[in-house]
Amino acid sequence: MRIAYSLGSLLTINQVLECSEILSRTNADTIWIPETWGMENFSMLSMVAQKASKQKIGSSIINIYSRSPASIAMGAVTVDTLSNGRLILGLGTSSTPIVEDFHGYKFENPVLRMKEYVEIIKITLSGKQVNYSGKIFNLKNFTLLVKPYREKIPIYLAAVNQKMVDLTWEVSDGVIFYLRPLNEMKKTIQKMQSKRKIDVTCQIISCVSNDAEIAIIRAKQTLAFYISVGKIYREFLSKNGFETETKNIYEEFKISGFKSNHELISDNMLKSLTIAGTPDQCKIQLQKFRETGIDLPTIQFNPVGNVIESFKLFTNTFSEEKYCLK
Repeated sequence: MRIAYSLGSLLTINQVLECSEILSRTNADTIWIPETWGMENFSMLSMVAQKASKQKIGSSIINIYSRSPASIAMGAVTVDTLSNGRLILGLGTSSTPIVEDFHGYKFENPVLRMKEYVEIIKITLSGKQVNYSGKIFNLKNFTLLVKPYREKIPIYLAAVNQKMVDLTWEVSDGVIFYLRPLNEMKKTIQKMQSKRKIDVTCQIISCVSNDAEIAIIRAKQTLAFYISVGKIYREFLSKNGFETETKNIYEEFKISGFKSNHELISDNMLKSLTIAGTPDQCKIQLQKFRETGIDLPTIQFNPVGNVIESFKLFTNTFSEEKYCLK
């Protein structure tokens, strides 16, 4: 069965590369590299591709406000060539604070903007000249100077709300879900896959430790962080069964920051959104995510203690043992 790994934004550059080298010895399908406000994604993907020569490599996610469609296409072609055709281009809208406060753009028309981005990128990757007239973008006579390694690079879209979910199933090769309750995700996947089959991935906050309580606390802290700073996730979860928890977590965050608001995450919320515990417990929990219809579970590494030792336990838990680094 397919399994993917996401190497979180809090790892150092060298830790990401060392973890990627460990993953090169596993049966991992894809290594996803995030981009927030630290490591630049295309640079990291190029380096990861050198450390892991078999796995696909994915951007999770490059936001569609900080680069033009043409520059994203150029970066994708470059990385796809350097990796011998192993790139998955993951795109998303990011969030209002990142787009407006960190990049200085207005967070406007995200669904329309994504639609035009995908259309422009697809034309560019095909090697054809781009003459595009849209409501947001107008490009004239743009053609890549280099020949793409592939005329079609898989494009996956990060989707939360229904309009972006609908667009994803309309124009992309795959979806990247995040923080969707198990029951809601199963219903959404069944509904959307009946219309058109695409590759369904879901990034899952995950932590493995021989001490279950340590893993649970770490997973709760990560989940509380996203609920506190991610308005789109907070609102989505509030509408899908966790109104009380999200309200309490956010209110506590406004009072005392991240000091203790993770303690307000209920057991039901934790089990529905994360994988956390001992290796045996985590294997069982992963199966519940697979049963929702996810094609490619992507386990997000949250280290405890020594990062590399923690990652070895992580990979030995989820990947076939014969491939794992001992």
